[in-house]
Amino acid sequence: MNKEIQQEQALRLTKNWVEHFVVKHNLCPFAVKPLKENRIKYVAHMENDEEALARSLKDEILFLKEAEVSITETSIVVVPLMFGNFVDYNQYLDVVDSILEELNVEGLIQVASFHPEYQFADLSVEDVRNYTNRSPYPMFHLIREESIEAARNKMDTESIPDRNMDLLEGLGIDRVIEELTSIENK
Repeated sequence: MNKEIQQEQALRLTKNWVEHFVVKHNLCPFAVKPLKENRIKYVAHMENDEEALARSLKDEILFLKEAEVSITETSIVVVPLMFGNFVDYNQYLDVVDSILEELNVEGLIQVASFHPEYQFADLSVEDVRNYTNRSPYPMFHLIREESIEAARNKMDTESIPDRNMDLLEGLGIDRVIEELTSIENK
């Protein structure tokens, strides 16, 4: 499969995951409005090089910092050719934190992490609750702090992770897997 087809597939699956899983189940209550208003930017990094990824993330962070929130509220950088191993991905988050510090955007932009093998430290690998952060591909969600603050002013954001875990436990692993598999065919 050539990189252009891989890129299209990665972006399509990611968009479908956001719309038909994350938003459908309200896993991120403040994603609905940017999705409906087409203010989520999706970027597929199609290289297998950590330094190139660092440059891409820097570019995207700087873009988001300067972009009008009415045009682009948040960015999702999808990395389909890297970090097949969750441990490697998780270690790279230190690099991402360094980039935020280097660009002096701490307090302006934060990163949420998602990976196909995401595993919370206190859960077994097969626990359905891990799917709150499992995505079709490794990705870095760049979020404006002002968007998070606005959400905090409207709702209890502290309870979101527990609510999401309870929701997925209620759905059960079979249904979650079935829904995620169906997204691939949309």
